[in-house]
Amino acid sequence: MRLFCKAPKEEVMSTFENVTVVKQANSYFDGNVTSRALIFADGSKKTLGIMMPGEYEFGTEAAEIMEIMAGELEVLLPGQQQWQAITGGESFEVPANAKFGVKVKVLTDYCCSYL
Repeated sequence: MRLFCKAPKEEVMSTFENVTVVKQANSYFDGNVTSRALIFADGSKKTLGIMMPGEYEFGTEAAEIMEIMAGELEVLLPGQQQWQAITGGESFEVPANAKFGVKVKVLTDYCCSYL
């Protein structure tokens, strides 16, 4: 399992085409974390969202890759004991059926891909 990485520039997609956008926002932690779902023609799903500064714990159903577009946070991944610093342009993977913590330092823009 790859814990975190810096995505090469050629792999980073700045736009998505031919997607369905779910208009209703997902809102968590009293509105401090929000996202919108994108559904692709092949049935795959991503969410685009914003996290306000704070500490949050998330749970996964499916494995996911969280790409940090802009911002700064620390993540505590399952099975790890040390928090890892993640900034814009980096990503991390979380296995299915797991919990992970984040300490968001500044307003953070993210894209979550479900595997």
